[in-house]
Amino acid sequence: QVQLVESGGGLVQPGGSLTLSCTHSTISFSINDMGWYRQAPGKQRELVAVTPTGGTTNYADSVKGRFTMSRDNAKNIVYLQMNNLQPEDTAVYYCNVDVWRAGGLYAYWGQGTQVTVSS
Repeated sequence: QVQLVESGGGLVQPGGSLTLSCTHSTISFSINDMGWYRQAPGKQRELVAVTPTGGTTNYADSVKGRFTMSRDNAKNIVYLQMNNLQPEDTAVYYCNVDVWRAGGLYAYWGQGTQVTVSS
């Protein structure tokens, strides 16, 4: 069973920073990619950043240069460092992992963590 648990959300002023963490249990599964998504009120869930296994991280244009995704494989943690946060970054942020199992590709999601950017 794959489990993802996000943490690190909160309230921050515009221009501030937050680091989100996602602890995952994916031992025994073949990971296709890991990523961060977000969903603002009234909007669809959108990609923030995704890293294919063995590949480079792709970022949404809206966060390029401000957000950085990284992984600590020894600790099974994925991070999203968010700098220069703006009100439009306010959303619930979700950690995602796509794994291969039983010949198919399956997506798993964390419960989400709220990020609110407001003065």
